[in-house]
Amino acid sequence: MKPVFLIGYMGCGKTTLGEVLARQMGLSFIDLDEYIERKQGATIVEIFDKMGEKRFRELETAALCDVATMSDVIVGCGGGTPCHGDNMALMNEAGITMWLTTSPERITARLLLPEQKVKRPKFANLPDEAFLPLVKRELEARTPYYSQARLQFDSTDIETGPATERTARRLAILLHPHLETGNEEPKTRN
Repeated sequence: MKPVFLIGYMGCGKTTLGEVLARQMGLSFIDLDEYIERKQGATIVEIFDKMGEKRFRELETAALCDVATMSDVIVGCGGGTPCHGDNMALMNEAGITMWLTTSPERITARLLLPEQKVKRPKFANLPDEAFLPLVKRELEARTPYYSQARLQFDSTDIETGPATERTARRLAILLHPHLETGNEEPKTRN
């Protein structure tokens, strides 16, 4: 089976939902940022600090090329992955792209959690009141890229373990016909 790429803004649930979805479907889950960290022997924050965003994006595209050749995987991409180079075209050609959506307010609430702030370079030193305006601006700027995904899914309901399990089952049902038939008609919604 070709890879399934989960895309969307940070905090939309790509990792949370992706891990549960992969387990339910009997597939492997790859968090693209963690894949980069393992290959580089450094955290994303350290890569940004030491090498800069331009170099990080080059490493990200190389990692994306690696995972695009893999089978039976769900890939949770970084929020900016689809917005650089030809990454969106690469993912659409290599597998199934799924844009996970939720409201800017829900994303902001998730990003304000202390464990989330420390691992996101853009938000680490930002005052809390600046989060929502930044999320709204960046979502607007990134929507033209995200909207190129073959499928779209509302990932709002993942706040508890049972809710995430239910949401992953709904997502698996949505993906199933695309996995079997290779049907790539865009914009199926749950």
